[in-house]
This record gives sequence, C-alpha cells and structure tokens, in this order.
Amino acid sequence: MKILADFIKSKVSVQESDLEVIISLFKIKKIKKGQLILKRGQIAQQYYYIESGALRFFFGEFDEQLTAWVVFQDEFFTEISSLNPQTPSRFNIEAIEDTELFYIDKPDMEKLYKQFHAWQEFGRVTWEAMAVRMIDQIISFQTLSAEERYLEFIAKSELIQRVPVKQIASYLGITPNALSRIRKNIK
Repeated sequence: MKILADFIKSKVSVQESDLEVIISLFKIKKIKKGQLILKRGQIAQQYYYIESGALRFFFGEFDEQLTAWVVFQDEFFTEISSLNPQTPSRFNIEAIEDTELFYIDKPDMEKLYKQFHAWQEFGRVTWEAMAVRMIDQIISFQTLSAEERYLEFIAKSELIQRVPVKQIASYLGITPNALSRIRKNIK
C-alpha cells in the first residue's frame, strides 16, 4: 500500500495519521488479462487505483468493440457516469494485461470526503485532472489527424507495446489497417 500512499501524497498534503485511516479502507484486487471488473449494465460501486497493469473501457460486442478510454498504472479512476448517478454502466472495463488494483467502495469514499479535508482536495484534484484529460481527448479527435492522434498517444504512454493494435486503433477512432499504415509511415 506504500505505492498508493505515495500517490496520494503526490497529489495533496495529508497528515500521516489521516493517511493511515484513508489507506485502511482500500482493498487489493488482482485481475487477469481479459477479465472484467465491471460489465455493461452493472452499477459501478468502487473507485480504483492501478498499482500495475492497464484497463480499457469499451462498449459493443465481439468484433464491434469500441475502446473509449484506457487507464494505466498510477491512475485513480472510476466509471463516474455510472457511479455518481447510480445508473447502469454503458461500458465494460477489462484488463488489457494482468493488473493489480487498490479499490475503495463508494460509501467508504463518501465517509472519507466528510472526514478529511485533504481527501476532499484529493478528489477535486483527481477529477479536475480527469476532466482535462477528457477535454484533451475530445479536442484531439476534433482537430488532429489520425497520425497526429497516434503520435500523441504513444508520446504519453510507455505501455504502447502492451496494448493490442486493434484496441489502440479503436481508441484512436480508426481501423486496425489504417493504424498499420500510420505505423509503417512513421518508421
């Protein structure tokens, strides 16, 4: 749990005694590659921190799966469009590779928000960063070519070699063949 504690301290100033209480409410979950932590139609009940590995948010079935979001090691996330309104998720969340997570249940998160000012600050900082990332993604889809989006993606992710090409292409809004051409042109 030291990694999680260090992550929290990198975002906000928190007293050690408060941090101990916060960390005590997290649990560990190991997810095998291909395993889902949330299925479409379920209601999200947890927040997660990725200690190692990566996950993707996707919708659709079989060959028509569309990757909407990818989260990597050292990220704190949830399926917020399901968790806060408590409505069924539109996404599946799947491990791209073996992944180790720390998670906290929604009621415990709410308890921490009420109990610790530093945790309120952590939530604000975390969700503001996530909003910026989402806005950046929307703008890149509206203003960048497929090649520019790919170059931006690989510049931000050291895990590019571990994410299947089909999922990267889906995330970038292009076909796997188009991604292959882009990769060939860049080399």
